Amino acid sequence: MANSVVAQYKRLWWKRTIFVLFLFSCLALAFIASICAGSTYISPLQAITVLLKRGGDFDTIVWEIRLPRALAAVFAGAGLALGGVVMQASLRNPMASPFTLGMSSAAGFGAALAIVLGAGHFLKTSLGGFAVSSYFPLIVSSFLFSLIAVFVIFFLAKVKGASPETIILTGIAISFLFSAATSLIQYFGTTEQVAAIVFWLFGSLSKASWEAFWATSLTSLAVLAVFLKWSYRYDALLMDEDFARNLGVNPENLRLASMILSSVATAVITSFLGVISFVCLVAPHIARIVIGSEHKYLILASALVGANILTLSDIASRILMPPLVIPVGIITSFLGTPLLLYLLLRGRRHWY
Repeated sequence: MANSVVAQYKRLWWKRTIFVLFLFSCLALAFIASICAGSTYISPLQAITVLLKRGGDFDTIVWEIRLPRALAAVFAGAGLALGGVVMQASLRNPMASPFTLGMSSAAGFGAALAIVLGAGHFLKTSLGGFAVSSYFPLIVSSFLFSLIAVFVIFFLAKVKGASPETIILTGIAISFLFSAATSLIQYFGTTEQVAAIVFWLFGSLSKASWEAFWATSLTSLAVLAVFLKWSYRYDALLMDEDFARNLGVNPENLRLASMILSSVATAVITSFLGVISFVCLVAPHIARIVIGSEHKYLILASALVGANILTLSDIASRILMPPLVIPVGIITSFLGTPLLLYLLLRGRRHWY
């Protein structure tokens, strides 16, 4: 009996290891493809040559436009997925994520408010666009409003003892509330402000810069390190709250800390790239279906799946309707909606 259990765990370990290596390989290929794709095609060999040795015809395109965009896609996708996987574990609900709990909408409203108050200006060019004079007000405003969603959810969970289903419905209500508030700002805003807000909230990697890369990468890596350190706590909490307490885990503190860190990651990503939906919900479920719910592996796998999804979605946004570039938030919404319906129909068979 013991030998069969050990053998089964070894098979599961190999399955998880192979899946993580597969995700790394896919991400490396997608990363190179992201640098190659665009109005000016660059062959993979040329892209690798420019990356290894500065100079040449494509130096500016690769280093100033496509490389920061590709890197931002990797770390933003990972950060969004991390927020989703820990929210699902903290609330013990497969539909929980920063998007479904209203954090993304709240962060988007915060960014829109900062735009109206003067954080940036609209560029009147043939292609349009939006320039940010300072990202700090955007990040602070996004974070503060996303915290409102966090504390409403935490209040319901801790004080009122709301069920997971009630919490999700509350998150949807919060999302509608902040969406309505954003629409109200647009209604009273000037033409330039409305255009800037709409451009921002689409969710697009066209805004990506080296500044966006450093912000999203440092935030995502810091959050990843903390969540991996807490992985055993999420395993215990997913089993049962009383079981978690017996192991020395405080469910309320863990839940609040996880929500705050998730809101930080969501706010930073939203501030630089706009609202990118469904990655935080889609990625953890794909990873969980393949490798199970042991968070030591699930957290890393979810981050890699999220990075792959956003990178591939960004490639699709550039090649589907050339020379137009579709905002990546639209692509991820098209991908996420069918999965959400699938999860609702499938139930919880892969959960726990």
